[in-house]
Amino acid sequence: MHAYRTHTCGQLKAADAGIQSRLSGWVHRKRDHGNLLFVDLRDHYGITQCVLDISSPVFQVLEKARPESVITVTGKVVKRSAETINSRLPTGEIEIQVAEIEIQSIADPLPIQVAGDQEYPEDMRLKYRFLDLRREGVHANMMLRSRVISYLRRAMQDQGFTEFQTPILTASSPEGARDYLVPSRIHPGKFYALPQAPQQFKQLLMVAGFDKYFQVAPCFRDEAGRADRSPGEFYQLDFEMSYCTQDDVFAAIEPVLEGVFKEFGQGRAVTPAPFPRIAYAESMLKYGSDKPDLRNPIVIADVTEPFRGSGFGLFAKLVDKGGVVRAIPAPGAAGQPRSWFDKLNEWARENGAGGLGYVQFAADGPKGPIAKNLEPERVAAIKEAAGLKDGDAVFFACDKELPAAKFAGLVRTKLANELDLLEKDVFKFCWTVDFPMYERNEETGQIEFSHNPFSMPQGGMDALLNQDPLTINAYQYDIVCNGVELSSGAIRNHRPDIMYKAFEIAGYSAAHVEEHFGGMLNAFKFGAPPHGGSAPGIDRIVMLLADEPNIREVILFPMNQQAQDLLMQAPAEVTPERLRELHIKLDLPKPKKEVKEG
Repeated sequence: MHAYRTHTCGQLKAADAGIQSRLSGWVHRKRDHGNLLFVDLRDHYGITQCVLDISSPVFQVLEKARPESVITVTGKVVKRSAETINSRLPTGEIEIQVAEIEIQSIADPLPIQVAGDQEYPEDMRLKYRFLDLRREGVHANMMLRSRVISYLRRAMQDQGFTEFQTPILTASSPEGARDYLVPSRIHPGKFYALPQAPQQFKQLLMVAGFDKYFQVAPCFRDEAGRADRSPGEFYQLDFEMSYCTQDDVFAAIEPVLEGVFKEFGQGRAVTPAPFPRIAYAESMLKYGSDKPDLRNPIVIADVTEPFRGSGFGLFAKLVDKGGVVRAIPAPGAAGQPRSWFDKLNEWARENGAGGLGYVQFAADGPKGPIAKNLEPERVAAIKEAAGLKDGDAVFFACDKELPAAKFAGLVRTKLANELDLLEKDVFKFCWTVDFPMYERNEETGQIEFSHNPFSMPQGGMDALLNQDPLTINAYQYDIVCNGVELSSGAIRNHRPDIMYKAFEIAGYSAAHVEEHFGGMLNAFKFGAPPHGGSAPGIDRIVMLLADEPNIREVILFPMNQQAQDLLMQAPAEVTPERLRELHIKLDLPKPKKEVKEG
């Protein structure tokens, strides 16, 4: 018999009754029934109930083993009686009658319990992450993550993509976030950077002739954490392909994403490929976001014209100054009490708005402060433009175009939650396409890149030479699922002449381009194929599949929101000797002086 186990704790069934078995695992839970001691023994694969009579010579040994101690038990597999079968466990038809016990390690009293559903503060969970990972839900999330990554690898290989590994120690890149820097010992005063993404390397692979690349790529960004973004590091399914159009990129990744969400979505509906495509301008107008959550049925409407020159002076004056008005429908909300509308008005103020005007379309006519000050024909025009009917209400956002769109998007989300409008048990995908290449800085008046400066402008060189820059769109796209951006991507600008001109419009000289992007630019001068790609975030994919609200629930050893690893105590100070070896002197901020009252 094996020293530790003949079976796992999730393996034994009724057909195994009568055999001798040896199991090893953690003491999950103990139940003392007087003459009988029941122990649930847990390992990676499951739980098996073990039972010991008080007359057994090893009873005292097991009785003293605290929860999460590691033990090995040997005994006979027996069927449970019909009334004691546990249908929730795969092993619930049997138990082990323990004859021998060996203690492998004794656990100290636990700072957090593994058994049960108790909630613990995040800092405690991260400090004792090795215990937290033993808990059923977190353990299942990590196994889901592993299976998802295996699926993604197979799906990409089946489409002819080849996996490569790109460097971790590299040069600083123009991705937009802060780099993590690594000092060079043998090159004093110089630093490597951890890659924010393998962007330049994967494009160089296309120049090198590898045609279809992918990688489960670690990426590092020194930025704040939030619910859908882990500080420090994250993983993405990075891919790039040569001689492709935007349609080719979509056709390559859509079946992979549709497939992984069908495979691991536990029966939830998935948008079938091809996914809907929504132009950036349309998305900002209708949904108030470039990451539209299509589970939300509310569609925002432009109602600027009904307010132009109207009796509602506040909006009329803003419209005269170039503002816009967006209408956000609230289906079936006309009958809500006044307190409900007042709470939304207060919520709007808490989110930086002056308030939240509304109209209720009651059966006996429009009601509310705006309806009282707006001509009836204008109210009717709003009702028609927003697709409203009696029984509905409508809220308004009035500001310059971009802030009005963003606030309307917040209101749209708030109303969907308040009115329970979100479609359940579904993954709704879409592409946001046709991002603007440039935008105007309102403070300086200068033309700037809107998003990725290395995207190919739609219309190529001809557009750069002959169009108003603010009318030029880029071959840039985002893949969105349930309002979560999984990835940005683009057809790349592979032409040095177009790149020089694109940067010139944004105020950069050729010398600046060569200084900062010389490696990739130089490669393009020796024959670069048209190419493009994307990089869906693996952490976010698993977060959606696991139905977790926080991304840290699907990462093995995450940092907290302050980018601290509480388990390994990172970041940490280093010795003066190590700093001297790296030619580094610290210039730390001075501690703030306490202000004494009185």
